[in-house]
Amino acid sequence: QVQLVESGGGSVQAGGSLRLSCQVSGFIYATYCMGWFRQDPGNEREWVANIDSDDVRNYADSVKDRFTISKEKNSMYLHMNNLKPEDNGMYYCTTGGWRRCRWFNSQMWDSFTSWGQGTQVTVSS
Repeated sequence: QVQLVESGGGSVQAGGSLRLSCQVSGFIYATYCMGWFRQDPGNEREWVANIDSDDVRNYADSVKDRFTISKEKNSMYLHMNNLKPEDNGMYYCTTGGWRRCRWFNSQMWDSFTSWGQGTQVTVSS
């Protein structure tokens, strides 16, 4: 069973930076898609970025050129620069099992079944 644990959230002022981490265990697939979503209370979970087993990376327009997704053996990261108040939210990491990101609708949260508990990001203006 896949387990994902996020960390690295916090409170920063606008223009600041944070690095989120996602520790993954129990993962057995050679091909995969991993991603970050975020959610504010009352809103649907919003796609932020994803990365493939072949290192193909995709970003939402709202974070492009500010956020960078990366991965190591059992971890995934989200480097967030020039943070804005609209980046506020609980950030979740997820994986789609054996499927590469381009093989399914990897920008929709309900395409995924394995989630971490989330880490809160708060950006003040």
